[in-house]
Amino acid sequence: MGILNLTPNSFFDGGKYSDEAAIVTQVQKMLSEGATFIDIGAYSSKPNAEFVSVEEELARIVPVVELLVQQFPAILISIDTFRSEVAAACIQKGAALINDISAGKLDESMLEVIAKYKLPYVMMHMRGNPQTMSTLTAYDDVVKEVLFYFSERIAAARKLGINDIILDPGFGFAKTLEQNYELLQKLEFFQQLDLPILAGISRKSMIYNVLNNSANESLNGTTALNAIALSKGASILRVHDVKEAMECVTLFNVMNS
Repeated sequence: MGILNLTPNSFFDGGKYSDEAAIVTQVQKMLSEGATFIDIGAYSSKPNAEFVSVEEELARIVPVVELLVQQFPAILISIDTFRSEVAAACIQKGAALINDISAGKLDESMLEVIAKYKLPYVMMHMRGNPQTMSTLTAYDDVVKEVLFYFSERIAAARKLGINDIILDPGFGFAKTLEQNYELLQKLEFFQQLDLPILAGISRKSMIYNVLNNSANESLNGTTALNAIALSKGASILRVHDVKEAMECVTLFNVMNS
């Protein structure tokens, strides 16, 4: 899953893809490097991110969905949003998957929209919202509590007839550095839920805060942790750097063939 951020303030590539030519060039690059999905986000979910109105999010993202469907008719677009109104608008323009950082908890209509359109749905674990999550990291047992959270959200989704579900443990979302690594170390525990697992580790602070570098310098660390995530059962890697992630996937598949 290749990341396309349309926000001016994303932690790694904010403001980089602000015109049609840059967007098309980057998406063409990611598709040619092997991306299955292009994940488009128009609301930065980094800690303490600035609030963006529904109207602004729609204005940023809907024209890009239209552009990409026109330019790449076979493209599989994932929409990174927690708002049902944005999800529905993008689905109507051709989006194929919804990636929700809140698993429906920030918009009670989200699950109804997914059920109506019968799309695959990524539900991520998070507490609070991007503005508050960094203060909500107190867990007795982070792995057990994330598992319990998913059990509850899966039940809510299936009650509405949603069965095509992907789980994202939410690295960096309401977790400390130590909790992020505990989740990665025990990622295989989530296989008991019998659903695909998405790992979104790319260039995050859990890498560069350990290595004492920056997001710009954390590609090698990202590759190392992506390989670990694959070995522990991840089915999808959500990344900024598709070529390097695909090399991980290729080598992992050869090793396990």
